[in-house]
Amino acid sequence: METRRNFIYKAALSAAALTTMPSFLRASAGKSCLKKFGFISGIVGKELKADWQGTLRKASEYGFSEIEIGRYLGNSPAEFLSFCSSVGILPVAGGVAITENQKDLPALLQPLLDLKLTYAVVYWPWLTGGPFSLDDCKKSADLLNKMGETCRKSGLHLCWHNHNKEFIPMEEGLPFDYLMQYTDPALVSCEMDIYWVRKGGADPLTMMKRYPGRIKILHVKDMAPGDDMDFACPGDGIINFATLFKEAQNQGIEYYFVERDNVQDGLECLRTSGAFLRNLNF
Repeated sequence: METRRNFIYKAALSAAALTTMPSFLRASAGKSCLKKFGFISGIVGKELKADWQGTLRKASEYGFSEIEIGRYLGNSPAEFLSFCSSVGILPVAGGVAITENQKDLPALLQPLLDLKLTYAVVYWPWLTGGPFSLDDCKKSADLLNKMGETCRKSGLHLCWHNHNKEFIPMEEGLPFDYLMQYTDPALVSCEMDIYWVRKGGADPLTMMKRYPGRIKILHVKDMAPGDDMDFACPGDGIINFATLFKEAQNQGIEYYFVERDNVQDGLECLRTSGAFLRNLNF
């Protein structure tokens, strides 16, 4: 008969094994998975230029059902949207540049409206190259709030995208925290890039828990092992996406877009990433 002491001992061993197990194996024990996921068009920029219809068809075959793209492909928005619909891919978000002249914004938003997108994303929400000062943050937060109001009137919701420099300390705290705290939640949200948070020395899970409801989109980008902290296709690196996705699902985050900078073979990255995400339980 198994004693209580032996039972506790075996339970402790099991817990220790689970803790040290690679993240992709730990994830397999979960019961949830992503119901849908997308990709940012830049990951297959060369392929889209050469054969946009064939590339979108391949992406659909790999399990992708959404795309982040700022301009139509083909001869017209109608043609592009019709083809996307035929292969089961929905355009959701696209980029817009930060601007100090709000009169310029309607023209900048028009390509996104032509695609009937939900989100406009400011990929670089700054007027300088960084590192950022408190004054830089005040200017950016003010501009984002103004842009967010114009977006709302146009039927879009504004997001800003982080890189690693938002995690370089300034006079008072972090630029990331400032933009989160001083932008209006009704007008401005965050598209959080998981890789760049980690590259900046912060913990993506901590950032998500600190700002529930403020993150609408996740950029799913992995980090390669090693001191170089290079880019990797999701599933090929060290980031534990299962833990992040579990929290994201609890918060109601709907959109997950695969991205990988400096990729050599974008379609291959989509193929392996799609397989990884389809089989990732959490």
